[in-house]
Amino acid sequence: MAKQVWKPSTLLNPVPVVMVTCVGADKKPNIITLAWVGTVNTKPPMISISIRKERYSYQLIKDTGQFVVNLTTKKLARAADFCGVKSGRDVDKFKAAKLTQEKASIVNVPLIAESPVNIECVVNNTIELGTHVLFIAEIVAVNIDEKLLDENGKLCLEKADLICYSHGEYWSLGESLGYFGFSVTKRKNLKRKNLRKNNT
Repeated sequence: MAKQVWKPSTLLNPVPVVMVTCVGADKKPNIITLAWVGTVNTKPPMISISIRKERYSYQLIKDTGQFVVNLTTKKLARAADFCGVKSGRDVDKFKAAKLTQEKASIVNVPLIAESPVNIECVVNNTIELGTHVLFIAEIVAVNIDEKLLDENGKLCLEKADLICYSHGEYWSLGESLGYFGFSVTKRKNLKRKNLRKNNT
């Protein structure tokens, strides 16, 4: 296939779209929508978020060292976009986006009640990169909507209708194409696994 060579740019796509909650010294909560978010370590579990210095939430997170990553669903797409284009300097995003504050289990930052998964984080490293500052944080608690659990307590994230962000647009996730390791699984075991999945 023919390809063009472009100058270096941020073309890694798709990426998750999340709403990050944070608070300032005045305890006023804010929400910032981010797509540059990623898992960076397993033990301890750690996550990173990248924010421009001029964003209102940057100083809040820098001052308190805490934030919550709230996963975003199809139903939350409009709220997520609103919280990404409006500034907390000018508007109460919880009120304007009709989102509900919920007390976190460990950090002093509210969760978004409408989000099915809330990841509580404590910053342990900050790296200035250029246009953005990278906050690397330890995950100290995860809050899961019980509706996402099956009868055996297994987490079924496909029930959440999560969305992603790709080249300026929000997208819903499609059908499952396989599971980790499916490419090396024996065909007989793969058929059995798919049969069990279709019967649940």
